[in-house]
Amino acid sequence: MNYIIYFSLTVMILALILAAIRFYKGPSAGDRTLALDTMTTIGVSGIVLLSYMYNRYIYLDVALVYGVLGFIGVIVIARYLEKAL
Repeated sequence: MNYIIYFSLTVMILALILAAIRFYKGPSAGDRTLALDTMTTIGVSGIVLLSYMYNRYIYLDVALVYGVLGFIGVIVIARYLEKAL
């Protein structure tokens, strides 16, 4: 079971690096926003996986709050980009 967890963490780190590259090189603000949302999703899944690894289920609350704040942040950025805010 530990091999699956370590493999998942490796894939998540690789995906986080690729999303960070897209965030840095993104030609438009929409691409950067999407990369930021992707990094938030990867971060939430990483927190959930680490909470399972260390049997600290209080971290699930942290992941939930981080996910909600990330979602609200993306909505605010999208509204700003539409000039509706």
